[in-house]
Amino acid sequence: MKIIRTKDYQDMSRKAANIISAQMILKDDSVLGLATGSTPIGIYDQLVDWYKKGDLDFSKITTVNLDEYKGLPKENDQSYWYFMNKNLFSRVNIRPDYHFLPDGMNLDSANECERYEKLIDSLGGIDLQLLGLGRNGHIGFNEPCDSFPQDVHVVDLTESTIEANKRFFASADDVPKQAYTMGVGTILRAKAILLVVSGKDKAAALNAVVNGPITPQVPGSVLRLHPNVIIVADEDALSEMK
Repeated sequence: MKIIRTKDYQDMSRKAANIISAQMILKDDSVLGLATGSTPIGIYDQLVDWYKKGDLDFSKITTVNLDEYKGLPKENDQSYWYFMNKNLFSRVNIRPDYHFLPDGMNLDSANECERYEKLIDSLGGIDLQLLGLGRNGHIGFNEPCDSFPQDVHVVDLTESTIEANKRFFASADDVPKQAYTMGVGTILRAKAILLVVSGKDKAAALNAVVNGPITPQVPGSVLRLHPNVIIVADEDALSEMK
């Protein structure tokens, strides 16, 4: 693992965007694995800025996202498709048929998991996978558990996640109870991985990922088994590192 220390969120976003842009420039038809959540927004804003300045071209880029809520149409403003379209896809020249997410409206879990895994394989795999880190060390929707899930799979969202998401929906019945996510094995098959972490609330998790045992109880710890991982983290996120 290579760790790049940054001053703050803005600095982290810019340095992480530099790594992604370098990948795009060196290989203009790269397959990028993308993530949602608050952490990557600054990265996407920076990439959009460079695109508008003429420094980046997304016309040959393909993207595959980590996860999507099951049972949520992409037009719903809480879907990850909606998030990606708002924060990146609609703002750059990526082709509509070149960005992919799990199909949340395919309620046949086995079928959708197999379809998405095969899709990633058909693209030749992921050149660079962007990841955030949860407070409990999760990556994607791979929560702490007893074993590392290997391939794309469906997960039951924890009660705490469902409770936290209630504020985004009209009623509790509308909150998704499951999600599709890349498995740890899918993530580890990426040629390179970029983990971005910001804030003191992630410091304990990051320290566990880097210095603790490799265990499915801290899913992000498995990244230590990958030969090409770059961590870009701000000072707050690195505050508990030994």
